[in-house]
Amino acid sequence: MIGAYQQGIPGHRTILVSTHLITEFEGLIDEFTIIDRGRAVLTLDADQARERYQKIRAHFAEPPPDIDLKVALRVRRDGRELELVANGGGAELMERLRQHNPQTLSTESLTLEEIFVATLKS
Repeated sequence: MIGAYQQGIPGHRTILVSTHLITEFEGLIDEFTIIDRGRAVLTLDADQARERYQKIRAHFAEPPPDIDLKVALRVRRDGRELELVANGGGAELMERLRQHNPQTLSTESLTLEEIFVATLKS
């Protein structure tokens, strides 16, 4: 972990932390940058990132039909369940799934750690 601190405008502070232990800083992060091989691949406000990156789960009475889910970063099929990771487009994916009458359909925001993993795997 690397840390840096800067006091600028009174009452405002900038703290730079470079770490692989994102979960330990989750509640303290206002903005974050993911760097891969020396290149910034994503910079976002933490709250915007949590709104944009979503995990969507759908459970069907029978195996899920073929649905165009190309907008999703990742799709996992397990029997009668689908789990998607969305980078934006969550509402569109939810609507596509809803059209096939799932028994349950839920969404949740990804943690910053999950966003890190999803970004580097895509």
